[in-house]
Amino acid sequence: MKKASLILILLVFVFISCQRSVIEKPKPLIKEKQMVEMLFDLHMAESTYKRMRYDSTLRNSSSANFYYSVLEKHEVPDSVFEKSFIYYASKPKDFEKMYREVMNKLSETEQNYSGRKNEILEFDTSVK
Repeated sequence: MKKASLILILLVFVFISCQRSVIEKPKPLIKEKQMVEMLFDLHMAESTYKRMRYDSTLRNSSSANFYYSVLEKHEVPDSVFEKSFIYYASKPKDFEKMYREVMNKLSETEQNYSGRKNEILEFDTSVK
């Protein structure tokens, strides 16, 4: 999943740098709030896969199975997710704000599971 995520991000940046015009808003477009939820779920799925991939019950699974399970959970086709991801990534300030929200949710989740609920780290969500 990490490999696929890295390739996707690199492709986005290559696509953006080679593109002269602004990327048009795709139809349909995943709303920002749902995109944040999906990115959070994707990171959680990736983490779960990495932690459990050597478990006998998941030995025949791939990271793609986890990726598609998140898309299925949110009832979003992969083409819609990819187009929405590219669109949001083409707006770096907005995308950074979205990812800060994802990081805050991940941090909060980590703190809840580690027993350090009062030490939640907050990432600044204001765009500079």
